[in-house]
Amino acid sequence: MHIAICGNIGSGKTTLASKLAKHYRWKSELESVDDNPYLEDFYEDMERWAFHLQVYFLNSRFRQIRKIRESLVSTIQDRTIYEDAYIFAANLYRSGFINDRDYSNYLSLFNSMIQHVTPPDLLIYLKADIPKLIEQIEKRGRSYENAIRIDYLKNLNEHYNDWISEYDLGKLLIIDVNNINFVQSQDDFASIVRKIDVELFGLFS
Repeated sequence: MHIAICGNIGSGKTTLASKLAKHYRWKSELESVDDNPYLEDFYEDMERWAFHLQVYFLNSRFRQIRKIRESLVSTIQDRTIYEDAYIFAANLYRSGFINDRDYSNYLSLFNSMIQHVTPPDLLIYLKADIPKLIEQIEKRGRSYENAIRIDYLKNLNEHYNDWISEYDLGKLLIIDVNNINFVQSQDDFASIVRKIDVELFGLFS
């Protein structure tokens, strides 16, 4: 199976993916931010580096998907290729950080790739409001994320709400993480596991 977790910056995708991989003995494909050559520059100057960053993410995600589909092991993926195009690139374009020519080029590349992409068997969306996102971002203490603006997070949340409301590519599980702590609370984590069991295996407990 291919399970994917989506959500805004700071929603807890990587942490949950790691915990679920350990619980179910799945393989995990995590988003590598430390190896990204554009991320720090992007937060300093979005207009200059937006296109480069999005092409890097798109290529990285496409390689991940090919790896997942060639594997015989159930895998959980941190973020999806759909978010790259429908959330992040679209937001940067509408905000004026990617120009018409580059965006057209990006969409052409995405549309070529998407012909070879199979949707995940289950998409898990971590829904989080701005205070929760900021709390999580500050807690992990990445220096370059200090430059993230609140309006940028708000715009991304709006894009997520629009995309999720129309998502029809497969099973979808929405988890509101605003008032739970699946890292420190075993009950909260167990509640998420039960919901996933229902979606994937039809199990009730």
